Amino acid sequence: MGLTDIKKELKKLDKDKLIDLVADLYKKNKSVKEFFDFYVNPDERELFEKYRDKVFEAFYPKRGYNYKLKDGKQAISDFKKLGTSTDLLADLMLFYVETGVKFTNDYGDVNESYYKSLATTFVDSLTLMSKENLLDKFEGRVVKVVDDTSGIGWGFHDYLVQVWMDFYPSEDEEDYEDDNNAIEEKGKIIKLDGQ
Repeated sequence: MGLTDIKKELKKLDKDKLIDLVADLYKKNKSVKEFFDFYVNPDERELFEKYRDKVFEAFYPKRGYNYKLKDGKQAISDFKKLGTSTDLLADLMLFYVETGVKFTNDYGDVNESYYKSLATTFVDSLTLMSKENLLDKFEGRVVKVVDDTSGIGWGFHDYLVQVWMDFYPSEDEEDYEDDNNAIEEKGKIIKLDGQ
């Protein structure tokens, strides 16, 4: 069935039957309940805190020791579906990366797929921030994430540095490139005539 078919069927119902159907959905489906709760009482900050806790628990579960990246990514996806502000969505995405980096610094290097998930979310969050003109607002946290990865392996730190430089180009970066070119020039072997 497509959306058009569903709409046709719903139009056939009288108001009371439609209310009963929505109430039944509300009782039986957790995501529908959450959607309607937010629809009736749109407290974005409260909702953000709830999803922030879900992301945190994906890395630091209340029970057990296993992180579950899938749960953290699902929390971001569910939060996005509720139609919240892009500012808070970017915040939650960056929090996922921050928490993953903290987990690594607390417990040691993990594996390639773990860092790939963090790196992808980092790029996605910065892309969203750039699109919505939020890069300046989050710059301090982005720099801290990059700094906090300095001892992490798998090329993760180097990749995040490159992404950071792509989104936050600066005059210092250009100076750095000029200095490196000058050093390369100094290091070249100059052949003298006759040798």
